[in-house]
Amino acid sequence: MTTYLAAAVEGSRPGLNITIFAIFVAITLGIVVWASRDNRTAADYYAAGRAFSGPQNGIAISGDYLSAASFLGIAGAIAVYGYDGFLYSIGFLVAWLVALLLVAELLRNTGKFTLGDVLAFRMRQRPVRAAAATSTLAVSLFYLLAQMAGAGVLISLLLGVSGSAGQNLVIAVVGAIMIVYVLVGGMKGTTWVQIVKAVLLIGAAAAMTVWVLGRYDFNFSSLLQDAVNHGGKTGAKLLEPGVRYGKTGTSKLDFLSLALALVLGTAGLPHVLMRFYTVPTAKEARRSVVWAIGLIGVFYLFTLVLGYGAGALVGPETIAKAPGKENAAAPLLALELGGPVLLGFVAAVAFATILAVVAGLTITASASFAHDVYANIIKRGSGESKDSEVRVARITAVVIGALAIVGGILAKNQNVAFLVALAFAVAASANLPTILYSLFWRRFNTAGALWSIYGGLAVTIVLIVFSPAVSGAPTAMIKSHDFHWFPLANPGLVSIPVSFALGWLGTMLSREHDDGKYAEMQVRSLTGVGAEKAVQH
Repeated sequence: MTTYLAAAVEGSRPGLNITIFAIFVAITLGIVVWASRDNRTAADYYAAGRAFSGPQNGIAISGDYLSAASFLGIAGAIAVYGYDGFLYSIGFLVAWLVALLLVAELLRNTGKFTLGDVLAFRMRQRPVRAAAATSTLAVSLFYLLAQMAGAGVLISLLLGVSGSAGQNLVIAVVGAIMIVYVLVGGMKGTTWVQIVKAVLLIGAAAAMTVWVLGRYDFNFSSLLQDAVNHGGKTGAKLLEPGVRYGKTGTSKLDFLSLALALVLGTAGLPHVLMRFYTVPTAKEARRSVVWAIGLIGVFYLFTLVLGYGAGALVGPETIAKAPGKENAAAPLLALELGGPVLLGFVAAVAFATILAVVAGLTITASASFAHDVYANIIKRGSGESKDSEVRVARITAVVIGALAIVGGILAKNQNVAFLVALAFAVAASANLPTILYSLFWRRFNTAGALWSIYGGLAVTIVLIVFSPAVSGAPTAMIKSHDFHWFPLANPGLVSIPVSFALGWLGTMLSREHDDGKYAEMQVRSLTGVGAEKAVQH
């Protein structure tokens, strides 16, 4: 049975899977071409003309945020680790309360396209824009690398593609389609792709959830009992904390650090922040986050059923022996429920998930370089930069896409989990303290912003490099050497407080102070007076 399931995930009806993939790509490319008709200005290309409603943007945010890790990784973690796996879902969801209460509305009123706009409002433009662009590019590239490398492994697994050359081809195809989405559609096309993907993903998860519950006469307790019965050695422990993170004091601290990075990092992720500029008003930005919280929350409830369902109907031992291990839980469950056809649909949804996320990351990174670095640092905000800014953004998207393809190919056999952890840790350490200080602290200045961003970035990367995520652990990126001295796989517990402290110290050591600009920023952020308006065509 194990051999059959493993073979099925690798190569069950690959022709059917490829056909479903091709249909999805054809439909979304058609949508992207249709959406690109009104891409005339920088606001059209970067922010979709600020024309999306709150509900539409909320669906797109959920499509942007729910990556393959959310669908496959969390379902697999719940199937194998039970309660500890579901804690990921809680962290990812609670993070949106930070975004809703502290960031969304204020950022929409204050900025234009990027994080650099918010910081440059009350500080010296060139240094803070350079710092914001550096941080944005770092987070986006780490996140992009992880998604691309994961795409190679995941899609190869679901299509039955074997061999290094096959995985390289898959990564190149994903990258090429992503570049076309961004070049042709800009933010508007990318947003529609994310909406379609969100509907597909949540719809597939809902259908599988009802299907699993139907097997147990919609009695969730019976499902949990069956998962315990098929849980092997862990058994009853699946319903208790501690299977994965409770073994030692260090593992508990590591989970706390990861949770802190997830909860605080989301509100600092550049591709999430940029979505707040695609709506016409701050009120719509707030509505979009409320919609996103609702959809993401419902989806994570589905993963609870799917995870325990995979544990009960497939079994943790079968999942552990399958190619892709935990990531194979949802595909194996789909195969168990609906055979090759449902597996093909799940494969297409996973593919759609990766495409939507990488497209969002690419347009964010290209916008940051073109708007912050090219238009406002190199061209110093001159009028001549307006016409060429979008052209530079498109060129940057091609460069970033090429880097993502090469990086994904190089990293495809490595442990990519540390790249995602690094992206969240950098966002929480370098971006969030700077955003909060800038919005709420009158004394904050350019020096504080630079200390916080560059210091947070440096501390996070150093701690990650010398952590068990890179060396000294069975799952480390480098297995042949052990040079780790920092005990935690995620540095958030240390790097986030250090970054806040550096922002405070840099501010206090500098005499720069502008109460007038802070007062103006406060009025704009709270009332929306002077905020960017929707584009009228």
